[in-house]
Order: sequence, then structure tokens, then C-alpha cells
Amino acid sequence: MEIKVMQELLKNTDTRRAGFNSRFQKSKKYYFNENDITDRNNGESKTNSKGKDDLLRSADNRVSHNYHQLLVDQEAGYLATTAPQIDVDDNGLNDLIKDTLGDNFNLYLNQLVVDAANAGVAWVHYWIDSSDQFRYGVVPPNQVTPIYSNDLNRKLLAVRRSYTQLDPDTGKHFKVHEYWTDKDVTVFKSTSFDYGDLTYMEDRFPIYDVATGDEVGTGARIEHDFGRVPFVAFPKNKYERPDLLKYKGLIDVYDKIYNGFVNDVDDIQQVILILTNYGGQSLDEFKKALKDDHAVKFESTGTGDKSGLDKLTIDIPVEARNSLLNTTEAAIFKEGQGIDPNDFKTNNATGVAIKMLYSHLELKASMTEAYFRIGLTELIRAILRWQKVADADGRSISQTWTRTAIQNNLEQAQTIAQVAAYSSDEAIAKANPIVDDWQQELKDRQDDVVKKDGYANPEALDDLNNGGADE
Repeated sequence: MEIKVMQELLKNTDTRRAGFNSRFQKSKKYYFNENDITDRNNGESKTNSKGKDDLLRSADNRVSHNYHQLLVDQEAGYLATTAPQIDVDDNGLNDLIKDTLGDNFNLYLNQLVVDAANAGVAWVHYWIDSSDQFRYGVVPPNQVTPIYSNDLNRKLLAVRRSYTQLDPDTGKHFKVHEYWTDKDVTVFKSTSFDYGDLTYMEDRFPIYDVATGDEVGTGARIEHDFGRVPFVAFPKNKYERPDLLKYKGLIDVYDKIYNGFVNDVDDIQQVILILTNYGGQSLDEFKKALKDDHAVKFESTGTGDKSGLDKLTIDIPVEARNSLLNTTEAAIFKEGQGIDPNDFKTNNATGVAIKMLYSHLELKASMTEAYFRIGLTELIRAILRWQKVADADGRSISQTWTRTAIQNNLEQAQTIAQVAAYSSDEAIAKANPIVDDWQQELKDRQDDVVKKDGYANPEALDDLNNGGADE
């Protein structure tokens, strides 16, 4: 791509990128408990009983409440603590996919859920390293600006990836701009906001001699063989909107009410005494008399005299504020489709009762899963294409997602026992509350049959290989 064309592309995508990143940064602030109420404290949540120059209202406490992180982490933990099981109808390929995704795939998936909740969409970039090994990583959402086609298929045509990098020679930062297509990537760099000094990043990629394999220099462009843009989107919802937009106002209301309450408690301790016709000479004399004699002398002026001591205090509408706090907190969990920890009031809840508690969270997680399935399928197909599987783009891919939730294991085990005679071993393994990996459970069952009966019972072994015999 030519410099001038890239300059125009950067300028034309800057407005959309700036709006997206603004929403993402706001979500991140709330995720790290830097709510708007802490702006005066540079994002720090803290108390300050003497923060304002006001005789009656000197307290300026700014304590933020981290409801956003709680709601986001609830979904991430519920949906992505256990990595989904992938099945492509080939045990060899299943193992290869599992090994390629790695032992930390659930942590990557957890990060994708958090990023998608904060930004509206999360991104994975994949590549082939120098050892011809498939690699992938989670890209911060604020670095990626996708370019889609305008048709109904909404095909990903290209990706602009922009981020800041430190130059160790000068000690200054500069901007790196990668432009990815389905054939290659070209890398540029700049320091100005209008991209007037945009140049190729010529030292980015090594260039090798095809005949000898020797490195002969470096360049700003390199081709790839993926046949598509090697970025995979994981949207949170149809409109790619961050979760915070649904309940930010409610969190702000809760912060405002709560801190107003705390301010009043601090301010009420500052009782102002009003003296009328005080008979002493100074306030020091008044304080000493009040301390030593527990009495104060006042001068009477006759009929209608108003001499005496009065006090000026602040009344706190406790009941009204408590009611409003409780109502607002309930609304936060309702709009955020989360679980209020206060709802877990029993240790012996039935399966139905537990499911009711999780109903809103399950609805949100199911929607996220539906969109994440599309992204995960694309990532798995990229692995299959790397392995040159003939039907990589058409092969059926099954995903089994497991929820991590409080459950009544005894009740679930009893249900499985009642239907075991009418269910396949695969169905039982998937529903077993003490099994994390149902595919491994089937393999272990097969090994147990071999150890117990050897090969004298081939029918039982065939049943397990076929996912269990039908009764």
C-alpha cells in the first residue's frame, strides 16, 4: 500500500476509532473502580472529611463502588472458567486442536469475555511462528479497527492495528500502524497526529533469499498464506455495545447517594453553637466555663428576651436514603443481568431454586456464547487449514460449553442415576457433576473396560467407542 493511500485510510477511520476507544476507556475506568465520582481525585476512591471550604458542608468523600467489575467477572467466571470441549469427529484432530489452543485457553477465553463486555467486541490475532507452529493471542480492543464489506455478508476485508511503541535509541514513543489484508501486512510508523510524517517501517520484517534461505535484509511488508485476514472478532452482542452503557447511570446514582450519606455523617459531627446575649468576654472563656462548670452565663434584656444557647445541626433522612440505595442496587443487578450475592441466603437450595437465581446471568451468558461460537469456529478452522485438512472450511465443529455455577450435585447425580439405563455413556459423561472433561471420561471408561474384561467382551468396548449402547 502506498503512503498516501494509508494516510487517507488512517484519517477516514480516526473518527470511528476515537469513538470506540472513548467508550472502551470509560468501561475500563469503571472496571478498575475509577468511577466518575473519583474524577476529582484522579481516579482514586477515598474519603475526605475536610475537602470543601464550607462551614456546614466541608466533607467531600468520593468512594466508588465496583459493581461493573463484579457484573463482568460474574459472566466471565460463569461462562469461561472451563474451556469448551471441541469435537470435529476425529479424535486425532480433537487432540491436536486442544494442544494448539493450549492449557491456558480458558484464561484467553476469560479475557475475551472481559474485553467484549468492556468494548463490545474482543479480538484474536493468529500467526505461524518460525517453527511452523500455529500461535494466537488476544489483541487489546482499542488497537483494532476493522474494515468490513457493505453487503449483507459483512466480510472482514482488512484490519488497521495501531499502537504505541518506544524507540530505545531516542527514548521517545511513536505510533505503529499495521494494515492487514487477506494476502499481506504492511507496517507504517508516525509521530504526528495528522500522519504527515508517515513512513514505512522498513526494519519490521526480515527478508530471506528464496534459493538459499539466507536473510538478505528487512522490509515493511510480508505476505501470508492464510487466504483471509488473520483476525477473529468475538462480539458481545449484535450491536457490539459495551455492557456499561446499560447501567452506568445507576452506578453513578448509587455513588452519589452513598457519598452524600457519608458526607452528612461527617458533617453532622460539626455542631455549630449559636450564642445570644452571651455574658462573657471571649469564646475561650465560654469554652472553659462549659468544660469546668457545665454552665454558661447569659444577660437578660427583659420581656421577649431570646438569650440562650442554641445549636445548628444537619438532619439525615436515613430511611429514605436506605430505601433509595436498596432500590438502586437491585436495579443495577437487574439491568446488568447479574446475581446479587445477597440473594444466596440458604445452603440447601434445590436445583430449581439455584437455576432461578442464575436465570438473568444465564440469559446474558447464552447470548455471549452464541456470538463467541462463531468466532471460536473461525479460529478452529484456521487451525485445521494450518494442518491442511481437506474439508477445513466445511467440517462440522461441535462445541460443548460448561457453566461454572453453584449447584446441587447430589440432586444432579440422582437425576443421572435415574436415567442412566436409558442414556448413552457420552450423555452421562457430559452431565456428570464430578467430570470436567467428558471426552477424557469416555477414554477412562474405555480403559476400565479393557482392564476389567480384557478383550473378552468386545461388545462392551464397541459400545463405548460408539458413545454408549442404546437400551
